[in-house]
Amino acid sequence: MKAQLLFVYNANSGLFSTMTDFAHKILSPSTYQCQLCALTYGNFTVKRDWKTFIERLTIETAFLHKDEFEKQYGLQSALPAVFLSTASTLHESITKQQIERCHSLEELKNVVTQKIQQHVQHHHSNIQ
Repeated sequence: MKAQLLFVYNANSGLFSTMTDFAHKILSPSTYQCQLCALTYGNFTVKRDWKTFIERLTIETAFLHKDEFEKQYGLQSALPAVFLSTASTLHESITKQQIERCHSLEELKNVVTQKIQQHVQHHHSNIQ
């Protein structure tokens, strides 16, 4: 299995949860619990700039909601977060605190890009 960035939202899956989440984000953004959602989604859909950024990454990506992540991996973590998943490990690569320090989509994209570069550098140094 190739390395993969796993983005985990601090929101549950399902239509009701999704609609409740969007309403909360619109009506009370200061108390919204998922900065990853706030930065990457408009009112109802993923932001085009984010979608383009993800499509151009040199690493595979996946997106899970909190309940899906807990069920699939049996882990609980401070969310939102981004994990680096390989054949043998699951490592938290971008913490909730790092995501919450991002105040724009550009800042989040920069953090993701830096983490990918660190992974590539680490991977290449282990091969040599």
